[in-house]
Amino acid sequence: MMNREDNKNLLLAIVLSAVVLLGWNYFYGVPQMEQQRKAAQQIQPAQPGVVTPTPGVAPGAAAPGVATPNAVTPGTVPALPGAVTREAALEASPRVTIDTPRMMGSLSLLGGRIDDVSLKAYRETVDPKSPNIVLFSPQNGPNAYYADFGWAPGAGVAAAVPGPQTLWTADRTTLTPAQPVTLTWNNGQGLTFKRVIGVDANAMFNVADTVENATGAPVTLFPYGLVARHGKPVTQGYFVLHEGLIGVLGNNGLQEYTYDNVEKETVLGGSQRGKVWKDLTSGFLGITDKYWAAAVIPDQERKFEGRYSVNMAGNKTFQVDYLGEGVTIAPGANAGATTRLFAGAKEVATVDGYEKSQNIKRFDLMIDWGWFYFITKPMFYAIEWFYHLFGNFGVAILLVTVLIKLIFFPLANKSYASMAKMKAVQPEMVSIRERFADDKMKQQQALMELYKKEKINPLAGCWPVLIQIPVFFALYKVLFVTIEMRHAPFFGWIKDLAAPDPTSIFNLFGLLPFAVPAMLLLGVWPILMGITMFVQMKLNPEPTDPVQKMVFTWMPVFFTFLLGSFPAGLVIYWTWNNFLSILQQAYIMKKFGTKIELWDNLKSMFAKKPAADAGKS
Repeated sequence: MMNREDNKNLLLAIVLSAVVLLGWNYFYGVPQMEQQRKAAQQIQPAQPGVVTPTPGVAPGAAAPGVATPNAVTPGTVPALPGAVTREAALEASPRVTIDTPRMMGSLSLLGGRIDDVSLKAYRETVDPKSPNIVLFSPQNGPNAYYADFGWAPGAGVAAAVPGPQTLWTADRTTLTPAQPVTLTWNNGQGLTFKRVIGVDANAMFNVADTVENATGAPVTLFPYGLVARHGKPVTQGYFVLHEGLIGVLGNNGLQEYTYDNVEKETVLGGSQRGKVWKDLTSGFLGITDKYWAAAVIPDQERKFEGRYSVNMAGNKTFQVDYLGEGVTIAPGANAGATTRLFAGAKEVATVDGYEKSQNIKRFDLMIDWGWFYFITKPMFYAIEWFYHLFGNFGVAILLVTVLIKLIFFPLANKSYASMAKMKAVQPEMVSIRERFADDKMKQQQALMELYKKEKINPLAGCWPVLIQIPVFFALYKVLFVTIEMRHAPFFGWIKDLAAPDPTSIFNLFGLLPFAVPAMLLLGVWPILMGITMFVQMKLNPEPTDPVQKMVFTWMPVFFTFLLGSFPAGLVIYWTWNNFLSILQQAYIMKKFGTKIELWDNLKSMFAKKPAADAGKS
């Protein structure tokens, strides 16, 4: 029997658990759908603020030796009247079409920017007729998001360099994987700039900038590349998912900054805030969403300076950029620098492939595998392997669950065996507690002697639960962050394993003609999970303590409501895992001669109370 203090602590634990479970739904489950709805409606006015990196000069300060043609605010395209829609912004400048097997869009000849990218393979919803995912958009329209490249002049260089107002000429009208585009601009002061832009069949651009020097004197220029995003986008806000600025910066390793965190960094100059890393020789810098990302990748063999920043003016502009080491072009010679740009979906095979084939340091960390990286990524590969065999990610999850159960089968058997022995000596334990009710020390000593005599480990029953925690969390990460699970169907009404079960018991699973609030989306699979959890608990004898009994009775209900807002694939895993655990536990209890209490417990739930008990209540 538990004493009054134990009951008090257990009741407090119950209340706190309920607050956490309900709070999760209220603060994460419900806002997620509202945020996704707002994301589609979000309109962000264009504003100045993108800053071209300047060697040795804080952002916002004047660059020594920069000629008058570059005195305008770098990175700012003049406002174009009437460019309030994406279509109008695209029409406001001459363009080269981008057409690849997985990408469509255009690059602007005004500034030579890549600022129009849509993904052919992905749509906004499971409806195949819904719009394609739009990744990049031009500055003068809503949700401006683009990549820019160029040269920053060194001290003493008076010649003009290309900027956002530069109108380039192109040698063709369409960019394809087989046909790169060459942009050319002559500054009229002896420098001719060329930019060859290539693209592969997936998500990687290659930007090769060269300069021909006909000035009669050496010129030193610094290459740069940047990704800029105007306005803070709507984020999902989950602590298990990073959204914002991301990069691997040389020996500094992975650097993740949320949009809010970069605003809290030191002032870099003017209205700019952020952080700068110097003397880097490898890595990448980008901006990531849940499933999509854009990142500039400097030459991995040459030194560069990396920066995360935000222009706090107006609607805010978030930017990642790098500034390469100076390139000196002798008179009559030419020299150049190459930058790569990733712009697309964070597919595991694609991201890992680029890391290996293009030698990009830890590019796989573009996908947020989390702390359990060593479990999460192998689990993804296992699920993907089964998916290629059976063509259904839901079936793959079920098979991986069986595989996990087999791996931990020996340890789980020992745990269940120990639990069975504990049940077998339950009468002796009750007798000890009653005999030494007023002497806790002797009670514990007697219990330990009993455990030693019967070779019982009282903590062994915790192992199956403890083992499941990192595995559960790893699978949650796989379902939540990998795009391969997005819009992946199971069977029947589950059209997206990465989204919650869309049905609800509160409208009889769609039979009644009304929608229910997100908090009440209690679908078929969460209910099945709750039932299996309930059955698993009822295999054991009912606790004699009323508080413990109440906890075990309501715990499946709590978890049913909690998992109602979780990805359907995760709930299917938990349900199937519970079912397999029921079979395994029942088998071991029978093997050790321990009574399976399921039917007696169910009968006692529905049995009528004696009249005397009813009167007391």
